[in-house]
Amino acid sequence: MEKRRRLSQTHLIFIGMLAGLILGFAFPALGTKMEALSTIFIRLVKTIIVPIIFATLVVGIASHADLKAVGRMGVKAIVYFEIVTTIALFLGLVVVNITKPGVGIDLGNAGLPDGLGQAKHMTIKEIVINIFPDNFFDAASRGDVLEVVVFTIIFAIALSLIKEKKKPIIEFCEALAETMFKYTNIVMRFAPVGVGAAIAAVVASKGMSVLLNLCLLIASFYGAIVVFMLGVLLPVALLFKVPVKRFIAAVKEPAVIAFSTSSSEAALPKAMENMEALGVPRRVVSFVIPTGYSFNLDGTTIYLSLASIFAAQAAGVDLSLSQQLLIGFTLIFASKGAAGVPRASLVVLAGTLASFGLPVQAVAVILGVDTVMDMGRTAVNVTGNCLATVIVAKWEKVFDRKEDTPRNIQEGSPNNDKTLSEASL
Repeated sequence: MEKRRRLSQTHLIFIGMLAGLILGFAFPALGTKMEALSTIFIRLVKTIIVPIIFATLVVGIASHADLKAVGRMGVKAIVYFEIVTTIALFLGLVVVNITKPGVGIDLGNAGLPDGLGQAKHMTIKEIVINIFPDNFFDAASRGDVLEVVVFTIIFAIALSLIKEKKKPIIEFCEALAETMFKYTNIVMRFAPVGVGAAIAAVVASKGMSVLLNLCLLIASFYGAIVVFMLGVLLPVALLFKVPVKRFIAAVKEPAVIAFSTSSSEAALPKAMENMEALGVPRRVVSFVIPTGYSFNLDGTTIYLSLASIFAAQAAGVDLSLSQQLLIGFTLIFASKGAAGVPRASLVVLAGTLASFGLPVQAVAVILGVDTVMDMGRTAVNVTGNCLATVIVAKWEKVFDRKEDTPRNIQEGSPNNDKTLSEASL
């Protein structure tokens, strides 16, 4: 007898969402009561935020902060990453403010902290001062992501300046990160119930119109990444005289792997192999792509900017441009180093929404369609990092044009006899 295949987490979440839609529409009174299960799920997600951001940021920065070892290449890569990521942030904000996918859901802003309303009247001086924590543990207990991120970045830089004695701390943070990955997996087992309960509660109070909002959110996201690919990455490639046709041939396979698996890690070996076959030296590939997994998440940045303002719109909160930018940059820095975390974007989003007094319930609503957007943002992340390796190689004048690249990619480059694990990461 053939063994039955177990349903994947993605399938279970879709089933939970469908069940929530039916329950909320057919039995609104019961759907409203289901909100307690959604609240439990969100509370569990919020427990992940501080330890996982601290651990992944410390490991990511302390492991890669030695710019003397990577020289000009490292500086150029980081500069490129931050410029392109910032453009992605602005693009996401522009699109979400035009399409307004969250308007009409009305999750309610009852019980939002007073700080949200006060933030509109804060001066730039007060905003800057409030970025820096006076007590890390107090910031952690309040779930203030921006203060936690600022402390962690300074801590990680200080740690990188220590030589041998930093190893135990980095090893501890690596162990903490791995533990939190497992913890996240456990919490996400409850996701189908949490998502179903959240959808049931929203549909019970607002009707089936929430589906239109979610469809508009998905359309806004994919529209934004198409504009980003054609309006940002393509012009950058042309500016640096990247052989576009050959690059597309090289990036196609890792991008498809990333899209179909929603995993940047699954596409990593093929991305590194194909970029080397394209003509990027191994030393550039082995530094830029892994570093880009922490610092160059273009698709994730677009997604987070859309999702955060979606939550504000759903709560009926009108954010000023300065508030939107502050939220956006908080999301960018909070997501550094979290590429390998299951549902990392949602964890970071939940923490940032809580920090700014926005409804975290929006995360459970978005989670129902997150997989549809996860495929796109992962493919864009991988494509952006592959292009970054070529840009840095061209910038360093070490790019080797290989006219037979398409054949090399399909058959395996003769220069790739060594396994990827031998490349210094």
